[in-house]
Amino acid sequence: MDIIMEIGSELFNTITEYLTFNEKPSDDLNQLFDSEAFKQWPFSMLRRLKETKQSKIHHPEGDVWNHTMLVLDEAAAVRKDSSDPRAFMWAALLHDIGKPDTTRIKGEKITAYNHDNVGADLSKEFLEAVTSEQDFIERVYLLVKYHMHMLYILKNLPFSDKKGLISSVDIKDIALLGLCDRLGRKAVNRDEVTEEYRRFYSLLETMGKKYGNKV
Repeated sequence: MDIIMEIGSELFNTITEYLTFNEKPSDDLNQLFDSEAFKQWPFSMLRRLKETKQSKIHHPEGDVWNHTMLVLDEAAAVRKDSSDPRAFMWAALLHDIGKPDTTRIKGEKITAYNHDNVGADLSKEFLEAVTSEQDFIERVYLLVKYHMHMLYILKNLPFSDKKGLISSVDIKDIALLGLCDRLGRKAVNRDEVTEEYRRFYSLLETMGKKYGNKV
């Protein structure tokens, strides 16, 4: 193992501890943000989230980093209900890693179309730089890839891949990630989002019976 990967692996292990055991991992990640190690690739990919703006309507909390920290803390509260807390939490941290490359600003309108697919590839690139655990990397990759499907399916949008989702990921995990993504915003109606989560999970169960569920 070369020195760069060794240092990266150490930081990966430290962050993994924060993600899997701490009640509010955002505090730990915010403390790491300006450290020298966090400025090195691949962690520098996360620092780009702080520079990436979001729609004030959909994300009044501000930049992508702020949103990600809110999502992380929501995820920490439900990680025990996931099938693989470590992969689930890393997916929560990396779920919007594709936004810096896909964000477009036109006047007051800010979009990040296809950030889920771009982010899935980037999450794999990130993790392959710090760990050789291919099964773990694949789990995170797939959760990032499908993290927008709560919106896609509930709104019947043409971007969904229902068969791919059902055959690839644990439906409870992807539903929980969708829940945390929606809750990770300021001024959100938690009751409405929780109801969306229940509807989404119910639809996934129905699709699982139709297409053949992974779990």
